Order: sequence, then C-alpha cells, then structure tokens
Amino acid sequence: MADLHPVKCETFDTTTNVNTDPKGFHRHVDTFKETDFGLYMARGADHPRFGYLESWLIPDLKLRVSIFHFRKGAEEEQDFYVDVVDITHKDGIWQTRDLYIDLICNIGKPVDVWDIDELSAATAAGILPAEDAEKAIEATLAAVEGITRHSDNISLWLSSRGINLTWAESVKLSTIE
Repeated sequence: MADLHPVKCETFDTTTNVNTDPKGFHRHVDTFKETDFGLYMARGADHPRFGYLESWLIPDLKLRVSIFHFRKGAEEEQDFYVDVVDITHKDGIWQTRDLYIDLICNIGKPVDVWDIDELSAATAAGILPAEDAEKAIEATLAAVEGITRHSDNISLWLSSRGINLTWAESVKLSTIE
C-alpha cells in the first residue's frame, strides 16, 4: 500500500538564502545560482544519513536533480536523485510541488522509477488533480527516455538539451544537532 500523504511543497528564497523544506524548517543556503534553465542550491543538512545537499531545479523538465552527500556508513547506490516536481518562480522565490515520482540515476545503469504507487493513490484520493498526475507521468517518461537514449547518463541527456549542470568540487558535511 502506498504511503498516502499531501503534496510536499518547498520554497527556495534567493533573496534571503533560505530553503524552507516540506515540514516548514528553514535551512540556511550556502549557494543559490540562477541560470537561464533553472536554479542551483547547495546547503548543509543535519540529517542522520546525509550532511550536504546540492539540487538543480529545472522548470521546463519538471525535475529537481539532486546529489545527496551521505555520511560514512549511510551511502546509497545513487549518483543522482531526481524528484518530478512542478516548479514556479517569481522575484527570486522558487517553489516546488512534489509530484510523487522519483528517479534514481546511476550512470551506466537503467533508471529506477519509484513511487508510481504514491502518485496513483494520491490521484485516486483526490489529493493530486488528474492534470498534475498526467504532467508527472509525461515528465517521467520524457526523462527516462532521454536518459536511456544517452547511455543511461542523465548528465549527457541534459547536456544534449543545453542544460549543463555544475556541482561543488568539494563540500563539508554539516554536523547532526
């Protein structure tokens, strides 16, 4: 049975360098960088499994591409974690609405698609409008096809679309409080 929960919303305020997570916690952001195709964010994380997070919001593709910097012993087999999201932005305020589906990308391996059951359950329960579910499925199919056609490499696919993501050369994991 899918975990039925409301749509998770997140705010990225480039005017105050604050990321407000879905639970309402305000997180200081080390770096925001706006480009013609999206927004980059880098910040520490006091999560028990990871200590730093980098994300790119790409509105045209309805994707949030992230690298979680895991703590020793908590590593996951993933090069990139991709949320399918609806993204809006105005006057330096970016907002995401999670559309439930996640993609786990490991370069050279087929994409894993997660949480289709959550999308289905949320749509059936009326939590997510059918139009948003359709957007989520279309964005998922486009991403999986693009990544697959580019040797199972999300970076190659995005680059072929003129989207060249950059990442920190090194990060310092935040401590757990």
